[in-house]
Amino acid sequence: MHVDPKANERVRSWPVRPAVGFLHPLEVVKDTELDLAEKREILAAWASDASAVEHRPSQRWLLGTPAPVPLSEVLSALKRLDRETFS
Repeated sequence: MHVDPKANERVRSWPVRPAVGFLHPLEVVKDTELDLAEKREILAAWASDASAVEHRPSQRWLLGTPAPVPLSEVLSALKRLDRETFS
């Protein structure tokens, strides 16, 4: 088995559950300690169907966050990240 020597170069600064400490998706966008890939990873997990609230498909509740948020707010944060990246 081949192991990528760069795979362990950077230790993530957030706990195992990536959204711990974030109350809203825009907090992820504004976090200065995360790089673009980390922000995308967190927001993508938040937008994922795996984070959908049962019987409320327009809500997402990512493990580690205190409450669900509308999917539209997660998608808005992803769009804002794209605007900031490509502007």
